[in-house]
Amino acid sequence: MAVELDPLVAIYEDLHRHPELGRQEHRTAGIVAGRLRALGYDVATGVGGTGVVGVLDRGRGGTVLLRADMDALPVLEDTGLPYASTATATDANGESVPVMHACGHDLHTTCLLGAAAALAEDNSWQGRLMLVFQPDEEGGGGAQAMVDDGIFARFGTPEVVLGQHVAPLPVGVLGVRPGPAFAASDALRITLHGRGGHGSRPEATVDPVVMGAALVQRLQTVVSREVAATETVVVTVGSFHAGVAPNVIPDSAVLGLSVRTTDEAVRVGVLAAIERMVRAEAAAADAPRPPEIEVLHTFPPVVNDAAASERVREAFSAAGRWIVVDPGPVTGSEDVGILAAAAGAPCAYWLLGGADPALFAGAETLEEIRTAVADLPSNHSPRYAPLAAPALESGVAALVTAARSWLS
Repeated sequence: MAVELDPLVAIYEDLHRHPELGRQEHRTAGIVAGRLRALGYDVATGVGGTGVVGVLDRGRGGTVLLRADMDALPVLEDTGLPYASTATATDANGESVPVMHACGHDLHTTCLLGAAAALAEDNSWQGRLMLVFQPDEEGGGGAQAMVDDGIFARFGTPEVVLGQHVAPLPVGVLGVRPGPAFAASDALRITLHGRGGHGSRPEATVDPVVMGAALVQRLQTVVSREVAATETVVVTVGSFHAGVAPNVIPDSAVLGLSVRTTDEAVRVGVLAAIERMVRAEAAAADAPRPPEIEVLHTFPPVVNDAAASERVREAFSAAGRWIVVDPGPVTGSEDVGILAAAAGAPCAYWLLGGADPALFAGAETLEEIRTAVADLPSNHSPRYAPLAAPALESGVAALVTAARSWLS
């Protein structure tokens, strides 16, 4: 399969230069819809807010769903790329923030556009192709919004859900894992209430900064002391906001937490431990009001169907162009599983190597590759940047190969 790389690279660089936050992907959706219409797809826009669905019906055969996400992150880019983002946007709190495609969703979108072109030009298959360009993956609400908007009632139910996520593995490596492949995600906002006052008279206040600092430390024991070492759990305090002046003790502190788990019983226990610690810390500080614990999003783990994963793995291996590995459980999260669950369809979702293979010189085993990966900027880093052209070529081919293993 020949891929015209230059046009794809141009699209990728344009999307990278103009990132959009979740539920704001209007420009990106317009580009996607225009390209799909030009290729002959039936296109619907505004699905689940800013989502795009393209359908190509070739008659007999089942429906194969290929999915890509489109949204970016509130990150200030530091890649030094000539097409680096300088964009800003207004976030959900009404604040102006820098925006960057720090997770590779611009690559996902471009790969799916490339696959759309390749499959439209290939007249050898029958069936029905459904391309889903999803908004707001980072916010955790995009897949559910498309389900709530009746995506499957409107466009048909797929027999399989396929997709990929770029990662700092070398280009030419694909990671396919059956069973729990990506962790469940819970995002929490915790508001601790104190009693503000003059910085010179802390005895007349209840200091939420000290309360929050103690809580940050206490939360580190959730994984180390509340969960068995054999379980996969991550608890991260990603934000801590309190006060505006050095000589004023504020009334409140707000913490943002990210929780990743792969087992539902463990997840329930971890969330209960967090709530217990939050309330205990507030009580210990004699807070004037109970703390508030808000759930910003929650979505389940991505559980790859064993048979579908094996079918994809065999197709990738037979193609002879990739090294196919089992990457182990990934503690990152994805809401693509919501689409599969709502459709009642098996899911096969894999990792796409996007890093320069030269950075892995001498690495021959999976463990040596993992060691090299640890030294590279990861997804969500302000310095994360896939090797565009080779990663696009590999990603388009992977989507087409996977889809063709279902299309008759």
